[in-house]
Amino acid sequence: MAANGAPAGLTQGSGTKGGIGESTLRPDGVLKVTGEFAYASDMWHEDMLWGQILRSTVAHAEIVSVDTGEALATPGVYAVMTYDDLPTDMRHYGLEIRDTPVLAHGKVRHHGEPVAIVAADHPETARRAAAKIRVEYRELPLVTDEASATAPGAVLVHEHRTDHHSGHVPHPNIVHRQPIVRGDAAAAAARADVIVVGDYHFGMQDQAFLGPESGLAVPGEDGGVDLYIATQWLHSDLRQIAPVLGLPEDKVRMTLSGVGGAFGGREDLSMQIHACLLALRTGKPVKMVYNRFESFFGHVHRHPARLHYEHGATRDGRLTHVRCRIVLDGGAYASASPAVVGNAASLSVGPYVCEDVDIEALALYSNNPPCGAMRGFGAVQACFAYEAQMDKVAAGLGLDPVEFRRINAMEQGTLMPTGQPVDSPAPVAELLRRVKAMPMPPERQWESSEGADVRQLPGGLSNTTHGEGVVRGVGYAVGIKNVGFSEGFDDYSTARVRLEAVGGRPVVTVHTAMAEVGQGGVTVHAQIARTELGVTQVTIRPADTRVGSAGSTSASRQTYVTGGAIKHACELVRERVLELGRRRFGSYHPAWATAGLLLEGGKVVTDGGEVLADLVDVLEDEAVEVEEEWRHRPTQPFDPRTGQGDGHVQYSFAAHRAVVEVDTELGLVKVIELACAQDVGKALNPLSVVGQIQGGTVQGLGIAVMEEIVVDPVTAKVQNPSFTDYLLPTILDTPALPVDVLELADDHAPYGLRGVGEAPTLSSTPAVLAAIRDATGLALDRTPVRPEHLTGTAGSDRHPQDPPGGARNVTPSAPPGAPAKSRSARGT
Repeated sequence: MAANGAPAGLTQGSGTKGGIGESTLRPDGVLKVTGEFAYASDMWHEDMLWGQILRSTVAHAEIVSVDTGEALATPGVYAVMTYDDLPTDMRHYGLEIRDTPVLAHGKVRHHGEPVAIVAADHPETARRAAAKIRVEYRELPLVTDEASATAPGAVLVHEHRTDHHSGHVPHPNIVHRQPIVRGDAAAAAARADVIVVGDYHFGMQDQAFLGPESGLAVPGEDGGVDLYIATQWLHSDLRQIAPVLGLPEDKVRMTLSGVGGAFGGREDLSMQIHACLLALRTGKPVKMVYNRFESFFGHVHRHPARLHYEHGATRDGRLTHVRCRIVLDGGAYASASPAVVGNAASLSVGPYVCEDVDIEALALYSNNPPCGAMRGFGAVQACFAYEAQMDKVAAGLGLDPVEFRRINAMEQGTLMPTGQPVDSPAPVAELLRRVKAMPMPPERQWESSEGADVRQLPGGLSNTTHGEGVVRGVGYAVGIKNVGFSEGFDDYSTARVRLEAVGGRPVVTVHTAMAEVGQGGVTVHAQIARTELGVTQVTIRPADTRVGSAGSTSASRQTYVTGGAIKHACELVRERVLELGRRRFGSYHPAWATAGLLLEGGKVVTDGGEVLADLVDVLEDEAVEVEEEWRHRPTQPFDPRTGQGDGHVQYSFAAHRAVVEVDTELGLVKVIELACAQDVGKALNPLSVVGQIQGGTVQGLGIAVMEEIVVDPVTAKVQNPSFTDYLLPTILDTPALPVDVLELADDHAPYGLRGVGEAPTLSSTPAVLAAIRDATGLALDRTPVRPEHLTGTAGSDRHPQDPPGGARNVTPSAPPGAPAKSRSARGT
């Protein structure tokens, strides 16, 4: 890497210092690493109350009665509210389909559903009062999988559906279904020399952000409410909250508070409405903070999936056809399931050329936990399956798996299964070439003159092996992800930019509603303003609803869309400033009449670098301010029968090589290296780009070998709602993460950039699985891989999720001196 932290070879910025192309430091970075940054859970208000939610203890039941008397009588309790206490007839919300009750009414549909809310003067008082609420349930039959959801006479999770998807699905328990048919897959199959069929299961993953859901609602003197909240999409929240409160949107004033990670889990509402209801009921500020247990029930998760694939190929390695069926479990409420289905279907073939496809993707309603947005958004599940298939087909043809992928790699101009041409660079073959060409980590690196360094071995400091039974494997994968909102959604952002002289210096203020959730958007926004307006001092105002919508911080879209809005607003500000300069100084220099004037270093300059005026002199006492919306190119809905249509605005690509070492006797895995090559179009902040790629890679590693929300198949209850039992990769599990960044500009995007954050999450998971298969020779058709799957000690696959208590593939961090190697595979 270069001295400034950028990978070698990346384009560097020019002009005003701190502009695009430079690895400028994050303005919130020091505060976060020193613990001084104020997150939502740190908020405080004088005389505030504490809110608490009572959640259902069963997954599907009729609510017979709710008795709040004892809770209301508890000293320190100010309010207890149930469904009957809601102030308006609008008592449901949802991102697209308003099917989620603010508080359960008549029945509960999943374990942990909110039933009542409490406000008290102390958090412990609120918790104890909530526990005193008596709810009588009459349990109902469960819907837990496709068989129970679509069987004749199946229990309906939602009776009397009227949403716009209900007329296009074969059963009311199917949220949305998207077929894609192109060419003639049946005829193409007859031409295939090799046909490979596979069935795969992808586990339910949690976003596991470290900052729990938090918010503070403050009642206003005008009858409105101010809400300070950790979220991903302020204006979507506002659209759902205001009708429930019975308030116009201008009386629900929302401000983003410090967000401790998101990854899709904050795109839906959590306690936003509950906090506002309690604040308006009591007339006092109300703070709500979930603990970790509550957080597992308080947000959606990644959809678990069952995937059936058939691939065919000719002897020379060309794909003939792909047939697949993807079944996603959306849980009790729709959330983002319709859009996830669209992504899973349209990206289900991967970054490959295939003219004959027959695809079906659907999402179920069930009594399992609700699932929605998570980094990768439907493309992750598909990538896991189609990359396993590509390895199998390559083996059937006797081809190197990377070469087989290269033969079939798409490029610019390739038609997607939806019929949409890929109209920007698609360097799939080049990414594979680069990642394969990276130096391999040394063999047996645990060996030294002093004996085995167990820290470098599977099992780590638990001292389970000194190298005996350890086998190395290498695996490759590549993926494709859309960028931005798709299928005809009006995807735009708003930016307000102000340029003025303050204290004898030009200052830019940028105001958007973009949610900074840790991705570094505030850093890039300042870089764009410096580049476009030539001013070093840039202030980023806190995000709130006093400016127009910026859309969601998801879909790898914010740098593209809100960055595009800031760039556009800055261009308009620049034109107004230059016009102001022409009026004031145009008679002094003929260059003022030319079109090639720039703002650089706080001055107006010609394209040859001649200084015409200081910005401070041009502005004097005037401030130039512009608020503008900006949209990317329009997309189209997919045809409901054929799936054809230009549904996406941009695609991103990443390839991974995983190197693993497996203790085949205990089934323990150590990932030695996860190398990535990714095309980013243009790296606006190279260091942040690398951080996004590495972070996405590790998240993919997690679902490969350890992360899974375990749901009891009999009760539909979550079995591991804690970081004790839901295991996450730590620094001890994180391997070397070399990154090779390509910059092949997309001419349709601002600065040629390409969304970065999601693509590495796709291909890292199947690369790790491929490496484990290479090491063990096992088929391995599910995530996460557990030790018992590698040792042959797992029972039959009775259900998509194994019973609680199964070990995950982790490297234990027990202290030196731990017991010598045990032969139990259930020991973590």
